Order: sequence, then C-alpha cells, then structure tokens
Amino acid sequence: MATVRPAPLSKAQLFSLVVPDLRRIDKVIAVDTVCCKDVVTQISRHLNASGGKRLRPALLLLSARACGELGDAPIRMAAVMEIIHTATLVHDDVIDSAEVRRGTPSTNSVWGNQVSVLAGDWLYMQAFNLALRERQFGMLDILTDLTKMMVEGELMQADLLGRLDITERQNHDLIHRKTACLLSACTRLGALIARQDEPTEERLRSYGWNLGMAFQLIDDVLDFEASEAVLGKPVGNDLKEGKVTLPMILALQSCTRAERSQVEAVVVEGGYGSVSFSTILEILDRYGSIAKVRLRALRFCEDALEGLETLPDTRYKRALVDAATHWAVDRAS
Repeated sequence: MATVRPAPLSKAQLFSLVVPDLRRIDKVIAVDTVCCKDVVTQISRHLNASGGKRLRPALLLLSARACGELGDAPIRMAAVMEIIHTATLVHDDVIDSAEVRRGTPSTNSVWGNQVSVLAGDWLYMQAFNLALRERQFGMLDILTDLTKMMVEGELMQADLLGRLDITERQNHDLIHRKTACLLSACTRLGALIARQDEPTEERLRSYGWNLGMAFQLIDDVLDFEASEAVLGKPVGNDLKEGKVTLPMILALQSCTRAERSQVEAVVVEGGYGSVSFSTILEILDRYGSIAKVRLRALRFCEDALEGLETLPDTRYKRALVDAATHWAVDRAS
C-alpha cells in the first residue's frame, strides 16, 4: 500500500513550527542590538520593524530541531545570523544607493551613508560578540569564513556592476558568496549546535547551499515578474542598478544586436527612459529566460533534498523538505 504523503506546508504553516522561537529571537535581537549611540539602536529597530522573511533564523531553528536539539542554543545563534544578515542589508543599501528596503525608507536614505556603514560594522561585531558567548570555536570558524565570503561577494558585485559580458560562472560565484553561503551557514550551524557528526553537518550545509542558490535565482526572476508590493522595492530594479542577473545573462546570449543595445541603454541611463520595462520583459520572454532560470532553481531544490535523506522523519524535517520543494520556488505565486 502506498504511503500517503502529508500535504505540503504553506509558508505560514512552515514558520508556525518555530513562531514561538522566532518571537524569542526578536527579543534577543532587541536587547542585544542596543548601542551606547542611539542612532545605531534606531537603525536596528527600524530594520527589525520593517519585517523581513526571517528565513535564515527559521532555517537554523528547523535544522537544529530536525537534528533533535530542543534547547535554547539555536535561539541565540539564530539571532546572531539575523543580525549578520541585517548588517549586510545596511551595507548593501549604501553600496547600491538604495532608497527603499522592505517597503520602507532604507537606512542610508534616512541616516546617510557614513552613519549607515558604521552601524552595519557595529552590528557585525555585536553578532560575533554574541556568538563568542557560546564558547564553540567551530561556530566562530563558520562565521569568520562566512563574513570573508560575503565581503568577497560585495567586491565581486562591484567589479561586475554595469557589465553586459558577465558569464554564467561569474553569476554562479556571486550568488554563492552573497546568498547561498549564508543559508548554508545557518543549516550547518543547526547541525553543529545539535552535536551531529561531520557527515550530517556536511549534508545540512549542502541542503542550505542548494536552497540558497535556488532562492536567489527566484529572487532574480521576481525582480522582473513580481509586483512592488511583493518585492518591497521597485520592480526591474536590478537592471537599473547595473546588476545583470541570470535571466538577462541567458537572454543576452541569444539576442540581436538591437536588443542588446536596448538592454545596455537601461544600464547606462540607470532607468527605463528611452527603453521601457515592458520592452525588456519582451526580450526575456522571447528567449524563454525566465522559464530557464526557474528550471535551474528547481534542480538546485532537488539537490537540496539529498541532504535531508538520513534525518529522522519529523515535522521539522518535513518543513525543511517543503521549504525546498514548494516555498523557495513558488513563493511568488
């Protein structure tokens, strides 16, 4: 008799498993991001109040719970990862000269670049200070490698900004450094906190990495397909900022010189003035770029599932499975 697989969890159901823990994480962040300089505290509260997916702490919690760790250590380390993520957002917005983050004014548009950069630096250091309290060198090794990787990602992105000759390999490496390594650190830390063996730790790292690759590819698709309400920032923003992501990379491989010139005009002008956003969408549609990127995201999700095969069948494991098989790719719908 065939086994009946439970219906996939919705995003709300997925997060409901750890909602009480997420509330505790918010309290830890609120307490441990109070700075002697009020402006840093204000920036942290501004970002936390604007919400966010809370994907990173949720993944760390689900990974630790799936490995049998039901204590408080995942709460503290999930707070660390969310603070690190917040610091990266502050720095990203300064680099990108962004005006909106999650539907609210970006920190740099409110407090200026200088204060925002210093606030981001302070948040990074505070995250490491919290991690030190766990007294586990393995955690610090992961966080140090993660920080180095993300800085390399920012430098790589700055070098590739405005270039139409970016390759698929360069795009892959950029996503690896800016997104996938952060999610893989979260899931790997979940296993480490639960004191799992190295093979289990590596499998969960692989799960998080593949999920991160898929997640970013779908984000790049959403930048062209979603509404501003869904994104929390203007649609078509990446190309305006000179970020040529995989959907456009694939289209540029096959498009005509005239179409390439239209894409270049958007990048050079920093907006959709002489070339409309709908024209860019038509180019993407003509070469099937969006569908190709979605297919690649699905393949990364399939690879992610292999990292979960040896975990015991619990509701936490099922949530991780559904995060890869449904939510990561279908969240736009």
